[in-house]
Amino acid sequence: MSVLLKALLVSAITGAIAAPARLEARQESSSNETSSSTIEAWDAGSVSQFPIHESCNATQAHQIAVGLNETIQLAEHAKEHVLRYKNSSEIYRRYFGDRPPYEVIGAYDIIVSGDKGGVLFRCDNPDGNCNLPNWGGHWRGSNATDETVICDLSYSTRRSLSQMCALGYNVAESPTNTFWAGDLLHRLYHMPAIGWEYIEHFADDYEEVVELALSENTTSTHDSDTLQYFALEAWAYDIAVPGVGCSEESHSDAATSSSSAPALPAITTSASATQTQAPSSTLSIPPVSMEW
Repeated sequence: MSVLLKALLVSAITGAIAAPARLEARQESSSNETSSSTIEAWDAGSVSQFPIHESCNATQAHQIAVGLNETIQLAEHAKEHVLRYKNSSEIYRRYFGDRPPYEVIGAYDIIVSGDKGGVLFRCDNPDGNCNLPNWGGHWRGSNATDETVICDLSYSTRRSLSQMCALGYNVAESPTNTFWAGDLLHRLYHMPAIGWEYIEHFADDYEEVVELALSENTTSTHDSDTLQYFALEAWAYDIAVPGVGCSEESHSDAATSSSSAPALPAITTSASATQTQAPSSTLSIPPVSMEW
């Protein structure tokens, strides 16, 4: 057999053997493409905005939405302050002592970056608690653990963060619910999807919050009031009146010389034992862009 004939024969045999391998590779590639096209993204179904119940009218829903945006901004700055200074800043040490910063960062980041499903803000007073004097809202508790009601009083008393350190406000002596952001931060921590029944009330006022820090109590980094006070003071000192803030009465007029506003009523967080109403569909509220 000639050399040329042998070469042609070997080439033909090799081609016949290799052909099925190429076909198999094409089939495998096609199968992978089909499989990947049916796999959902890892975060499919995530909720990026806090839901607002359809019982809220347009103006109520807008105020709540703006308040929630400010709550996210307040929490984000508090987190950024801790990431910058860890547990060494004077403000951090006032509220958390020498405690490690990890819980604090997480408590704020779940507001900023966490999934926003599993909570619902409504305006229809299903438990009747908004009829009680000085109630700005309440968590529904055992009636509906993932729901919070915002009462009419809130719409006429809560302030924007743009008014921080004005109108007689100071961190130590004014209620944390003076601002929508502080009020809604508190309400979010009550709901299990955010607070996980881990962020709770271990202190009831400013003095008790400071005492927790002085005693190096381990609860300070997941105390609801402490997290509110720290976020408000960090905003006041870093953003509202940089380098000055309004931690106490002597600094409360740093931004304006306005006369003091009436004290806001304390919020109440208990829930009545009335029959639970199932939530209906929610309003879709577009995010409100706010720059400082």
